[in-house]
Order: sequence, then C-alpha cells, then structure tokens
Amino acid sequence: MKYRTSNRILPGFTISLGLTMTFVSLIVLIPMSAVVLQSSGLGWEDFWNTVTDRRVLASYRISFLCSFSAALLNCFFGVLLAWVLTRYRFPGRRLIDGMIELPFALPTAVAGITLTALYSDKGWIGGLFAKAGISIAYTPAGITIALVFIGLPFIVRGVQPVLEQLDGAYEEAGHTLGASPAHIFRCVIFPEILPALLAGFGLAFSRGLGEYGSVIFIAGNMPFKTEITPLIIMSKLEQFNYGEATAVALSMLAASFVIMFGINLVQARAAGFVKG
Repeated sequence: MKYRTSNRILPGFTISLGLTMTFVSLIVLIPMSAVVLQSSGLGWEDFWNTVTDRRVLASYRISFLCSFSAALLNCFFGVLLAWVLTRYRFPGRRLIDGMIELPFALPTAVAGITLTALYSDKGWIGGLFAKAGISIAYTPAGITIALVFIGLPFIVRGVQPVLEQLDGAYEEAGHTLGASPAHIFRCVIFPEILPALLAGFGLAFSRGLGEYGSVIFIAGNMPFKTEITPLIIMSKLEQFNYGEATAVALSMLAASFVIMFGINLVQARAAGFVKG
C-alpha cells in the first residue's frame, strides 16, 4: 500500500494563512483603509474640489508624465544593460552587476542632492548643457532623470533572470535559417522577456509616482511647472490639513491601482500568448 506524503515545507494551512492575512492587514489593508476613512471626512464636494484643484491637477500631469517617460527609458536601457550582463563577459562585469541595486541601498535624499549637483547649470554634466542654453535641473527633464535612476533596477532585475534561462539554441537556429539579428530579437527573444518587462515597467512607473526624496531637490518645486504630487501631499500635512492630504493621496492610490491592474492584465495575456 502506498501512502501519500505531504510536500508542504510549511505545515499547517490554517495557521500559515492566518499569519499571512494578519501581516497583510497590518502592513497594507489597514493603512490603506485609514487613508479612505480620513479623506471621507471631507464630504464629496470638498473632496472633489481638493483633487481637481488647478495646482493639484498640474502636479498630476508632472508626476504621471515624468514617471511614464522614465519607465519607458528604463525599458530600453534596462533591457540593453541586462543583455550585456548576461551575454558578455568582461572585466568589471560583477562590479556593474552589483551597482544595479545602488538606488535601493542609497538614501533617496542623498541621490537627490547628488543628481542636483551634477545636473545643475554649474554641475559637471548640467554645465555642458547650460552652455548650449539647455537647463536640466529644476525642469521636468531633471525629474525624469531622477526617476530613471530609482527605477532602473526594477527593469534589469526583472529581465535578467529570463535572459539567463533563455536557451541560446533558438538564436543559433535563427542565424542558421538566415534571419537577421533584429528579426531574431523581435520574434524569439522579445516575446520571452515581455511579461518580465511589463512587470518591471509597472513597478518602475508606480515607484516613480510616489517618489519624493530623490526628486524634491532636483525638481525645483515650482507650482504648475515642476511641483510633484507627493510634495503637494507633504505640504498639506505640514499645514495639518490631513483631510485634503489624504484626499490627494487617495486619488493617487486609485490611479496607481488602476494602472497596476491594467499592467497585470496585459502581463497575464502576454504570458499566456508566450505559453500558447
């Protein structure tokens, strides 16, 4: 007689599920519910007037546009960097690979100050552009650069494991059949990395929407021009206007949830297409 053995590493489904739900509730669900409850004290009319204020709408435009642009740039350069790290061996490769996580380890305020010093009109890089009449710091371009810096690891670390597991025999078969490198990438490699690329794009985009420390210095914080939504929220909190602060935060939370939900749907369809 054969006995069925359990393959569960962590025994006790009820206990495991209970601890998981408790942890998620304390860390995620209860704080999110507090945002909703705090903003509900405004009333619908005050809530609507707060989230549709001209200054707030301008901050939405800056935050979403810069975050989206930075995520797109990271998709291109992140895939390129992941390709170099997985397909080539060269001196200093491990050092570059280790530096990918630097935006995670570096305090965001330090990153913001450093980027501002580099890209200001008197900085090493910004000074070169300033001679041509182009300003980077205190413009949307500077905000985008800061968001590229903090979002790059999401793309690289998402795509890199997929490229490492991708069998090179498919590429060799494409070369043998006379396909061009661009055709091989488009038809063989890109479908494989697409789900991971979409996941990294969503994470980088969402991180950019909520980023504060690395952006606040290089943005310049000029209303209607370079003022980001997190700064609006912080300003209202400093004025002890918790209702309006949570109202703006709730609007950003809803927008981020819709964006992530849409990206997850596209990612699931892409993964199903690849498997199919």
